[in-house]
Amino acid sequence: MCLSVLCGYNPSLLKRIATAVVLIPAVLALILRAPVWALALVAGTVALLTIHEFLRLAESYGVQPIGWPTYLFAGLLFITLALGFAQTPLLSTGQFLLTLGFAAAIAPFIFLMRAMRTEDSRSGYPAAAASVFAFAYIAMPLGMLVQLRQHAAGAFYLLYLLLVVWAGDIFAYFVGKAIGRHLMSPRISPKKTWEGAAASLIASVATGWLLFGHAERISIALLRVGLIERRDGMFSLEQPAMAPVILLTIVLNVAAQLGDLVESLIKRGAGVKDSGAILPGHGGMLDRIDALLFAAPVLWYYAAWRVMQ
Repeated sequence: MCLSVLCGYNPSLLKRIATAVVLIPAVLALILRAPVWALALVAGTVALLTIHEFLRLAESYGVQPIGWPTYLFAGLLFITLALGFAQTPLLSTGQFLLTLGFAAAIAPFIFLMRAMRTEDSRSGYPAAAASVFAFAYIAMPLGMLVQLRQHAAGAFYLLYLLLVVWAGDIFAYFVGKAIGRHLMSPRISPKKTWEGAAASLIASVATGWLLFGHAERISIALLRVGLIERRDGMFSLEQPAMAPVILLTIVLNVAAQLGDLVESLIKRGAGVKDSGAILPGHGGMLDRIDALLFAAPVLWYYAAWRVMQ
């Protein structure tokens, strides 16, 4: 007896699969092989598209967003990162923190000053708050993803992050559709179930365990086909113990699922199903990276902590 989600003609599911088949190889090639400055420019483009979707959602809350200054401010962050990585391929964690911290500190003042030009003073603060939140919620985590790439074993860490998040998302979707009965948060996301969440966690942990259990072999294979440099892989001397990896994977999965729920909350308040329609079968860019926005800072912090040990 076949499951309804797997049998029959399902145009939405077919579009979802087709989009994934096209995008996944391109994303993996980008994170494994592209220079970090190129990754920064691509991440910046994704950030701007996502911020555009978010600001459109903000309009549904009665906010009149500050448009081009928000795009300009976020874009400057990634241009700064791209130029920094082009000149110094190993931009230090300290230098990155100085850049990110300074940008985060001045963002409220920049947007509040711009809001002073609005005719209705009551709309100034909500508009500035939306821009600051867009920068912290979208641009900063994607910036962390870029800087994570230049860490030792950075390409392997990014591969691990994406596969863990994708595995969790796929299993949550199919298991939730097939056997999900107990709703996780019906007010925010009526289709998410505890069965799907449990399947997501198990799939992520299994993926992380397999990746790190075979980290050296995977790194050697990627090195042989020219997809990574030696410093971007994980070999025996860099490989951490398995217990911390499992714990890290659990935290990443929980963060990813929370990221998905937070975006659902934003869309629910805005009264929309998807943040956009740029990705057939997946909705908008924010729909596709919502989990990464919460999980990326967790992995970035872990990698930075390991460097400082």
